[in-house]
Amino acid sequence: MTLAPYVRILGRGPGRSRSLTQTESYEAMQIILKGEAAPESVGAMLMLLRMKGEMAGEIAGLTQALRDHVPNMPTPDLDWPSYAAGRTRGLPYFLLSAKLVAQAGHSVLMHGFNGEGEAAQAIRDALPHAGIAVCHTVDDAKDALSAANIAYMPLEDFMPDLHRLLLLRRDFNLRSCLNTVSRMLNPGAAKASVQGVFHPSYRELQADASKLLALQSMTVIKGGGGEFERNPSKDTMAFGLRNGVAWDQNFAPDLQDTRKLNDGERDPQRLADIWSGKLVDPFAQGIITSTAALALDTLGVPDSGDVANRLWADRRA
Repeated sequence: MTLAPYVRILGRGPGRSRSLTQTESYEAMQIILKGEAAPESVGAMLMLLRMKGEMAGEIAGLTQALRDHVPNMPTPDLDWPSYAAGRTRGLPYFLLSAKLVAQAGHSVLMHGFNGEGEAAQAIRDALPHAGIAVCHTVDDAKDALSAANIAYMPLEDFMPDLHRLLLLRRDFNLRSCLNTVSRMLNPGAAKASVQGVFHPSYRELQADASKLLALQSMTVIKGGGGEFERNPSKDTMAFGLRNGVAWDQNFAPDLQDTRKLNDGERDPQRLADIWSGKLVDPFAQGIITSTAALALDTLGVPDSGDVANRLWADRRA
C-alpha cells in the first residue's frame, strides 16, 4: 500500500483536487501506522491538508484510525486533552480545575504532549504540584483513577506513533492537522470531552468532527494558551455537543477584575499553595472554578457554577 492515491486527490491542483472523505482519511492513516508510507508522502499529505484547510470528515477519519491503535485504556467519565504549545500561557491553573472535577467523583483522564522547550515543559513540571499522577503505563493510569479519580498519561508512552508524527513540526516549522487530531484522540473512549483551541475557527471544526465520531458530550473553547482554561473576566463562547446534538452557548464573565491569564507567574509551587489555602489569589481561583464549571456542565451537572464554587470551598488539601 502507498499514500500516493491520497496525495494525488489532495494535490491535483485548482479545480481538480478535493478533500479526503472520512473513509479515505482513515485508510491513509492506517497506511502510515502500518509503516507502509514513504516519509516524503507523509509530509506531502500533511502539508496539503494544511494548505487546503482542515475538514471535519478528515479529522474524524484520521482520529478513528489512531484510536484503533490505542492500547486498552481505562474508560473515564471525562476526557481532558492537553496539547497546546504553551508559549503564550502562564501557569496551568486548569490542572486544579481537573482535580476539582475529580474530587467531585467524576473520573478524569488527562493526556498530552505540549511540544518541546521550556515553555511546553511547564505543564508537565506543574503536574506534581497539582497533585496529579503522571502515569507511564496503562496499569498505572488504572491505579491512579481508582485511587484519586484522575491521571495524566504522556502521549509518547501510550501512542508513540502519533508522538513521532507531531515531532515532524521540527522539519516543517508549522503545525499540521495532527495537532487537531491529538485533541480529538479520547484514548479512553469517554462519553464526554473538554477541548481547548488557540484559534477560534477550530472550535466548530472540532465540534463537528466530534459529532461524526459519535461523542455524546463535548465542550470546546478558545482557552488560555490553547488549553481548556477559561478567563473568568471575559465572555466565553463555547461550542460542542450535548446528548450528541450540536450545541453552543455564551458564558458571561464571573469576575469584574480584568487580568490576563498569563500573569507572569512561573513557579509551579504556586498551584500547591493556592490549593492548600496558603496563598489566596481571587483571580486564579476564578480561573479554576469557572473552568471546572464548564467541565461539570459537559458532564451534565446542573447549576455547575454553584457546584464548582461549593467544591472549591470543600476541597480536600
